[in-house]
Amino acid sequence: MSLAFITEALLPTKYGAFKVHVFEQAGQEHLALVMGSWQDEDVVLSRIHSECLTGDGLFSLRCDCGPQLAQAMQAIQQAGQGILIYLRQEGRGIGLTEKIKAYNLQDQGFDTFDANVKLGHAPDSRDYSMLKEVFDHFGIRQVNLMTNNPDKIAALETQGIKVHERVPIQVGHNDHNQHYIQTKKDKFKHLD
Repeated sequence: MSLAFITEALLPTKYGAFKVHVFEQAGQEHLALVMGSWQDEDVVLSRIHSECLTGDGLFSLRCDCGPQLAQAMQAIQQAGQGILIYLRQEGRGIGLTEKIKAYNLQDQGFDTFDANVKLGHAPDSRDYSMLKEVFDHFGIRQVNLMTNNPDKIAALETQGIKVHERVPIQVGHNDHNQHYIQTKKDKFKHLD
């Protein structure tokens, strides 16, 4: 399915002024926050961040999403350029209601991987197939990618975007999410 660029606007944040770009694919909106400029051959600091209302907006300690989002925006500000792609794929792609159902199962002892499966979903249902179109829109061919998730690296490289360097993003660890972070390493094969 083709991705369509819709509009853009200035987005001042506590991490500086970004330009927010809206894309739409199959009725779903995704965002790209951009700071600075670059040439086609430049390696651009990048983050692919999946929506997490509970972590990003409600400051939940169950995950490390909100602190990762903040660190990525701050790193782009410090670099003076970069892109953060904000994918509207709540709960590893299962949606907000199903994510809260998964939280309920986690309260009963399931981990995030097994909770999604028990609800009839894949452990991770996110779709990264639109990333090449987003990076093409901005003339980005190679990136330094802020991630711990090898699936994001593979998705970019499969689509012809060179991951020059993986930048680990290690923030947001607390007493409430130790099991969650360990599950990401053990079952989702996240990197340190």
